[in-house]
Amino acid sequence: MDGAESTAASGLETGALAEWVDGVWEDSILPELHDYILIPNKSPLFDPQWREKGHMDRAVRLIEKWCRARDIPGLTVEVVQHGDRTPVILMEVPGDSERTVLLYGHLDKQPEMTGWRAGLDPWRPVREGDKLYGRGGADDGYAAFASLTAIEGLRKHGGRHARCVVLIEACEESGSYDLPHYIDALAERIGSPDLVVCLDSGCGDYERLWSTTSLRGMLVGNLRVDVLEEGVHSGDASGVVPSSFRILRQLIGRLEAAATGAIREDFRVAIPAARAAQAATCAAVLGAVSDKFPFVAGVQPMTADPVEQVLARTWQPALSVTAAAGLPALADGGNVLRPFSAVKLSLRIPPSLDAKAAARRLEELLLSDPPYGAGVSWEPEKAGPGWDAPALASWLGDAVAEASETYFGNAPAYMGEGGSIPFMGMLGEKFPDAQFLITGVLGPHSNAHGPNEFLHVPTGKKLTCCVAEVLQAHLRFVSG
Repeated sequence: MDGAESTAASGLETGALAEWVDGVWEDSILPELHDYILIPNKSPLFDPQWREKGHMDRAVRLIEKWCRARDIPGLTVEVVQHGDRTPVILMEVPGDSERTVLLYGHLDKQPEMTGWRAGLDPWRPVREGDKLYGRGGADDGYAAFASLTAIEGLRKHGGRHARCVVLIEACEESGSYDLPHYIDALAERIGSPDLVVCLDSGCGDYERLWSTTSLRGMLVGNLRVDVLEEGVHSGDASGVVPSSFRILRQLIGRLEAAATGAIREDFRVAIPAARAAQAATCAAVLGAVSDKFPFVAGVQPMTADPVEQVLARTWQPALSVTAAAGLPALADGGNVLRPFSAVKLSLRIPPSLDAKAAARRLEELLLSDPPYGAGVSWEPEKAGPGWDAPALASWLGDAVAEASETYFGNAPAYMGEGGSIPFMGMLGEKFPDAQFLITGVLGPHSNAHGPNEFLHVPTGKKLTCCVAEVLQAHLRFVSG
């Protein structure tokens, strides 16, 4: 169905909507995102003094002020903060049905990360053509603005929607540890959504609407090995005192094969046939997903097969060492056998793996029978289950297809994502009958969490229009 047919069938003036959304993004959203990027509101896990510094409050106030000013009849905006917990922004918009759509995003950010190219900085917004650089714009600061713009634009251009609730949290990058509390505390106000729209995911390219069908879970913690009370001369002690680093390698080897990176079978699942088929379709559309990563010259991906690459980053477990302690800087490394070594481990687990059982098994592997009787400790930091989407309802599949064709000019695509959104697992358990549109602007080279993060502005605009179209389709469905 082309844009004209869409207008005739639904009353939504798609061309006018797209033009209006473009203007709102350029004149209002992007200036706000500029100011938002300036705020170093790192997630609490990365800034324990977030309360004292006040950066999170500044980001909340910025978004709250913009949202309150929107021309949406009946809109209510409230910042909810219980005790010492991180705040949430809760917005409610009445609609033409009491059935509920829940739209979700977050406003906390990852830390700076090194390696930003010359002229860029995590806390300094830079617009270069279609890209807005800076930490948090794409992950996930734009979500609140896009959600309300979709609702407002729909109403202004001939469309309608059901009751909408927008929830923006402030500790997603720390594992959403405060979110279960708010989901319970605000249960009556949230209601029972039968559609959830999440704008915190990725896209395989910038040419179509992408819908995320699964997310990996995550187990993160600090592994430490102690062998001495203080450092000693390496020439005197090596060969007698075991190396804490070698013991660390042995323990990690219980989980991961050093030669291949393969994770032991305890942490694997059978990949559903439907997800394997989607991976094949995505590989046909995208080719090798490894092409989007900034490899050093000569480095090869772990597998060259495009389908296996998609599955490797969506349904296979994988381990990353994301930080280390006990190791001096190269310039400070003397002839010392160090007393301890410690690393932060980040284990991505398949979408359908039991995260609690996996956490218990991981702790057992790392702590049992330590080599040489070394002092080994494991401090879990954050954990969350993965998520596998329920079967796609025909009405939502049709709406996604129509929206993608109308605003991107291409058919949509469906793919799992390798990252984690703890909120999805929570909602999947709480609202098992809900449908989900999980999407986002994090496409090739956008580099969320890393250096040179950017928001692809045209995708943000088109995605906003697509959300509006899906909201209208939801109303048509629930109204019969």
